[in-house]
Amino acid sequence: MKIYISIFLAIFLFTSCTSDSISEPQTEADILQYIKENSLDAKRTDSGLYYVINTQGTGAKPTSTSTVKVAYKGYFLDGKVFDKSNASGISFGLNQVIPGWTEGIQLFNEGGEGVLLIPYNLGYGANQYSTIPGGSVLIFDINLISVD
Repeated sequence: MKIYISIFLAIFLFTSCTSDSISEPQTEADILQYIKENSLDAKRTDSGLYYVINTQGTGAKPTSTSTVKVAYKGYFLDGKVFDKSNASGISFGLNQVIPGWTEGIQLFNEGGEGVLLIPYNLGYGANQYSTIPGGSVLIFDINLISVD
């Protein structure tokens, strides 16, 4: 019986230490380091969202309740891609996504392109969500294709 308890504890400790969670949430300092290392000309909003506008766009500007079509690539500070749309993009309501997207997409006009650097509190928070470890900074290259 003792051997089974020992094996169980060993397996439990091993699997709990190999979690995909980030032990400490990534901070604004981590975002600033990424910006510096990648020579980005990023701006910060009052909420802590950082963004880069490569092309502002000339079309309509979305609101928090707009439906938009966006092509994007999402990745972590280490460059590992966790999600990507195809070039034709996907449509969704800005009131149905993480707060960093709701706020960030509104900074662009239709046809705009840029980067959103989303702190974990404007993303999925401190808890793991699907394949995204809790406390993760999320980076998105975005192309705002259309605003409905």
